Amino acid sequence: MTLKKSFALALSNLVFDKMRSLLTMLGIIIGVAAVIILISLMDGMMGLMNDEFAKLGTDTINVSLTDRGGSRTVDDNDMYKFVSDNPEYLKAVSPTVTIPNATVKTTDCDLTTNVSGVDEQYYSMKLLETENGRFLQFSDVEKKLKVCVIGTYIEKELFGRGKGLGQSFKINGKTFKVIGVLTEEGDSESGGEDEIIYIPYTTAVSMSKTSFIGAYTMQAADADNVDNTVARIKQYLDNKIGDSDYYNVTSVKQVMDMASTMTGTMETLLVCIAGISLLVGGIGIMNIMLVSVTERTREIGIRKSLGAKCRDIKSQFVIEAATVSGVGGMIGILVGSVLSVVFGKMLDLNAVPSFTAIAVSFGVSVAIGIMFGYLPAKNAANLNPIDALRHE
Repeated sequence: MTLKKSFALALSNLVFDKMRSLLTMLGIIIGVAAVIILISLMDGMMGLMNDEFAKLGTDTINVSLTDRGGSRTVDDNDMYKFVSDNPEYLKAVSPTVTIPNATVKTTDCDLTTNVSGVDEQYYSMKLLETENGRFLQFSDVEKKLKVCVIGTYIEKELFGRGKGLGQSFKINGKTFKVIGVLTEEGDSESGGEDEIIYIPYTTAVSMSKTSFIGAYTMQAADADNVDNTVARIKQYLDNKIGDSDYYNVTSVKQVMDMASTMTGTMETLLVCIAGISLLVGGIGIMNIMLVSVTERTREIGIRKSLGAKCRDIKSQFVIEAATVSGVGGMIGILVGSVLSVVFGKMLDLNAVPSFTAIAVSFGVSVAIGIMFGYLPAKNAANLNPIDALRHE
């Protein structure tokens, strides 16, 4: 029997008993659909994470310091000089002074939020944009002016959307003037990216209980050379402070790489778990094919008596098993692709099935059919034609 005829016979057997065929393929359908859904959702999640990290800047480096006291310390002037002396590694730095749980008040409203003290370079490092007004300038920082740039949530709560520019409000009892409103990043909701107030870091230091600046945001000169830049910063701090316990240097790129590794590991684990369904589906195919061999024993005997060789019988049953799993794989791909898009929209992810996931899932489903169909096919090929013809 030719390959084409064997395939046609396999399809006719599928159509002959639709319910049994569907139940046989069910494990393959579920397994393939689960693999595609999980891979698509994880890819969508990874894409979302990459977008969020891109907003932070993959060339951004965060330095945190602990006050050791004495002469073995680093201040803002030291950090500015270090950046200017190492243009091949760094191009910008901004001290970052946080005033936690600051009380923000107007005559009609008050709220509690964090206030960040930065310099004018922070704007370009963080790829910020202003909706109205401007960001902080060098003169604001140098003169310790009481000016601020606010997010749209702060503007909405204190003054109403579009009405914040030029207004004044108090931060911990000090009056600040709004010189800029940032472009909306989220939905202007509490706790989101739009709940932010930036003031000159020099002003923030004067409002704080200590003059020590414990955090700096730095920008690498080359995004592809961040690791070497981090090593150079650590070397400098080690020479200045003398103890690595008093400083910590992390880059967004390092965090991004760690997140990618963890996500990749999780994706592999989930796919392996989903692959159990494929294994169960393969066992179901083997079981049905063994039953099929028993049901068609007399047919096998007739074919052998007419001159069919063992390899012909074996190939027929292997092709039938591969056809069952292949059709199940195609149905699983269709179901998985549709559900990936549906679940992606529910989770606000761009979950689009990749060609690789589809190709791998289909290939694995066919391979499982061949693998689990081999034993029944071998049993059929080894039947004695005389005993097969006597089978009732």
